[in-house]
Amino acid sequence: MEHNYEFGTPMGHARKTKEHDITLRGRKKLDITGVRQVESFDNEEFLLETEMGFLSIRGQNLHMKNLNVEQGLVSIEGKIYDLVYLDENQGGKSKGLFGKLFK
Repeated sequence: MEHNYEFGTPMGHARKTKEHDITLRGRKKLDITGVRQVESFDNEEFLLETEMGFLSIRGQNLHMKNLNVEQGLVSIEGKIYDLVYLDENQGGKSKGLFGKLFK
């Protein structure tokens, strides 16, 4: 019986597989799993590093309702306009992270 233990998990608990899910309810409530860290946020944009890359969330009157870094959970409320993954491999048109954010 072999277990995969990873730094940062509670003692005796194996790290679950790295999953990333998004649940959007009525364009007002957003729950995200698989969040590694919150890079930046304000009332119009959140930038999150997830298990599947950087995720930009844009909207109006956005605020963080819940943050659990150990479990990788983030809940955001407000008017959601768009969700965009900032992938580095977009057919040679890669501008880098900041080039995409400040176009």
